[in-house]
Amino acid sequence: MVQIKKEENNFVFEVIGLHKLWAFKSQLVIPKEHIVNVRSHCEEENSWWKGWKLLGTSITSFLTAGSFYKDGDKIFWDVVNINNSIVIELSDENFKKLIVEVEDTHTALSIFK
Repeated sequence: MVQIKKEENNFVFEVIGLHKLWAFKSQLVIPKEHIVNVRSHCEEENSWWKGWKLLGTSITSFLTAGSFYKDGDKIFWDVVNINNSIVIELSDENFKKLIVEVEDTHTALSIFK
């Protein structure tokens, strides 16, 4: 799971607990101007194929965490329950998308407004 905070002109994505080990990341800091779109997950993200695992953990139908490469894009995942996840689309960043599980999707989405 990921906690999201806004600090000045940046959004800080803090990976919590054992997810740090599974995702091989503890924090991502993304400038506000690099966030193109934020939305709830959709069927595309719900498919079993998450991409080629670069560094992370993938247990089909249970956990996807870390860096994956799909359709020419690098994507960061940290999801156990896809229904509690949001998608952050980025520009000018190492990752094209962040797909992360949050405690409450409505609250998380409101942070970006």
